[in-house]
This record gives sequence, structure tokens and C-alpha cells, in this order.
Amino acid sequence: MMIRTKQPWRILRPQIDEQTEEIMEIDPIELRNALGRFATGVCVVTTASEGRAPIGMTVNSFSSLSLDPPLVLWSIQRDSDCRAAFDAASTYCINVLASDQKELSGRFARKNQHEVNEADRFFEGELGLPVLMGCLVAFECTIDARLDGGDHIILVGRVKAVHQGDGDKPLLFFAGGYQELAS
Repeated sequence: MMIRTKQPWRILRPQIDEQTEEIMEIDPIELRNALGRFATGVCVVTTASEGRAPIGMTVNSFSSLSLDPPLVLWSIQRDSDCRAAFDAASTYCINVLASDQKELSGRFARKNQHEVNEADRFFEGELGLPVLMGCLVAFECTIDARLDGGDHIILVGRVKAVHQGDGDKPLLFFAGGYQELAS
């Protein structure tokens, strides 16, 4: 038996335009804030396309997709300053950040601050990609598909190599800020 109680939550619904009586979209700022209530891990995605300097960008859109075949995905904004590099790439590496890597996350999140250099402490992985040291895990992937995702492009990757780190505390993002797991 289900017990129904009054919902204490505020519900986001599309609004109705009073003049045209058409249904309008949910307010994008309110939707973004609501989506921010889902805790995500923080990653730096790196790539090294031929003729370009290796780059990395901070994302929290990483997700596993399939074990057979081994697929993962993440998304990039269509207007990202990194888009050209990932459009030219056939491979990428998802570097899952540890809780002590906030500074690294912040650096690769800044516009036009994406070049991977020696100060970032990395090694070259199996596919020739920069794998950041100190991460919890890194997944080197070949790009299996690029899919339309509205204002984003979804990059599906086939996992070719996995590098496991030693840490056990992920860097998390929740409600607009970095968070850590409680002990």
C-alpha cells in the first residue's frame, strides 16, 4: 500500500505564455540549479591530436555506458573553446580526479587554459594520450560515436586501456561547488 503525503518540494513545470497561451520551456537557470542537485565526479578529459599540443578540459558529464563492448561517454558544449581539438581527435582519456586535485580541476576549467604541460605531471598512455598522475583511474578511449545532444555533443568512447591509481577519495561536484565524501 502506498501512503501519499503532501510533497514538500517545489516543482518545476513549463510555464504558459499568457498572451499566446503556448507552453514555454522550463526556465534554464532553474533547470541547471535542479540538475546541480545530482552529485557527479570530476574528470579532466585529455587528447593529443596530430599537429596539436596536448590539451585537457574539466568535465562532470562522464558516465559508463556498456561493459560489452566497453563504452563510456561524456559531452562537450558546442561552443567550447576545446571543441576544435576534440573534433580533430580520434582518441581521448578520461582522468577521474581525486579529492586533492581541486587545483587541477580549476586550471583545466578556465577558458584558454587547456594545454597539458610538464607542470601537470602526466605520462604518455598506451594510445599516446596524456594520463594525469594522481588520478583515481584513467580510461584511454578511441572515439566510437559523436551524437547530437542539444547544445552539447556526446562523445562515446571504446575503452582501450585503464590505469588505476592508489587513491580512494573522489573529487565531487554538487550544487555548484566541490564536495568530498564523509569518512
